[in-house]
Amino acid sequence: MRTYPYQFHIALDGNGINGLEGMAGVCSFLFDPADDAYAYKINYHDGLGGGHAVNVSPDGKTGYLGTAGQHLALYDPASLDPLDRMSTLRFEENDTSIRGSTHVVWMNNEEFIAAIGDYFYRFNIRDLSKGEKIGPHKIMLPHSMKLTASGRYLCYGSMDNPALREKGEAKMVGILDLETGETTIIKLPATCWHLIPDLKKDVFYAVSFRVLPQDHVDYHQWAMAFFKEYAFEIDAAEKRVLRHWVCGREIPSHINSDVTISDTELIFCNGGSHSIVFIDLKTFAKFRIIDERPELSELWNHKRTMANTAYDVLVRGGAFSSNQHILGALRVSRFRLMDSVHACMLSKDQSLLFTANRGLNHITIYNYPSLEMRLRVQMPDIQEFVPWVGKMADPRLGFHHSYLVNPKE
Repeated sequence: MRTYPYQFHIALDGNGINGLEGMAGVCSFLFDPADDAYAYKINYHDGLGGGHAVNVSPDGKTGYLGTAGQHLALYDPASLDPLDRMSTLRFEENDTSIRGSTHVVWMNNEEFIAAIGDYFYRFNIRDLSKGEKIGPHKIMLPHSMKLTASGRYLCYGSMDNPALREKGEAKMVGILDLETGETTIIKLPATCWHLIPDLKKDVFYAVSFRVLPQDHVDYHQWAMAFFKEYAFEIDAAEKRVLRHWVCGREIPSHINSDVTISDTELIFCNGGSHSIVFIDLKTFAKFRIIDERPELSELWNHKRTMANTAYDVLVRGGAFSSNQHILGALRVSRFRLMDSVHACMLSKDQSLLFTANRGLNHITIYNYPSLEMRLRVQMPDIQEFVPWVGKMADPRLGFHHSYLVNPKE
């Protein structure tokens, strides 16, 4: 059987607008740059919900499917079949159903760190029932988390917590010193869900994720905010912001998902605005964009997706009480009734950028740094894998965060 050097793993959450409430599965897209050959596998996991992010152990033998459904879930990266799962409710109470161990960091081939409740835990894949409590994270609702270049600092973003709505927006990131056990909170002018470490220094980059609570109170059913966006360069050792980037609200950089990095650019995709943004690291000012906003003529090929998106928007908030949210979301999406690129990963040799477009349900590989499109594959409908989804329903698989397994050196 043919082998492929690259494995692009993407979390799946189904065909709704709110990924925190959908199904949970994994897509593995296999690619060989020698002849641009590809293959893929797709598997939705029963008994899991809110599929959000994936991560693969350093040896490539164990996958982690992060969900907003209060589970730790392991899967086989080759077959995508479930390996093990554990309810996090046996370890800590949970104050909101959108809190979950969505992101983890692998410490070695068998151990990973996850956030549960108000604490960090360390787990071994041989026995998920015996988690070791490390210490408190001290932020509202932990989300994306990464180790800095030296491996000493665990940096992590925060979502706005519906259970703590009286405190307002999160507007913070956290840093855990794994040597001393000290936790530091960095306060920011905007909430940041997602981040990425520098390739060489103990510095990380956090990108703002700006939303508004429905009817000014509901952070569970949040709405996309038509505000300016930020990117922060933060020194993990010195515990301070070094530089930051700001773009006007007209720049399509809203509702980011995956964040990746090259030697010269900070790269993040934007599911709300149909774009991938590349910020020059030298100046932290100049930027360029891949625009994946569909042409109006193309929208007619996605009528079921647009209809479901419009319906789900109205479910999240009343047409009259939330009219400012609906109008703002239309500007964010540039008047396209669908979401967009939620997955983007740069290859280790910095030659290929793998992306997955949730709204248009396709996977695209770009050459880097030229940004020339190399391959685009239209993916199958969700109905092929989930029989109980109606034939006329929204066909999206539900791409979300991703992880790229690179060729072995």
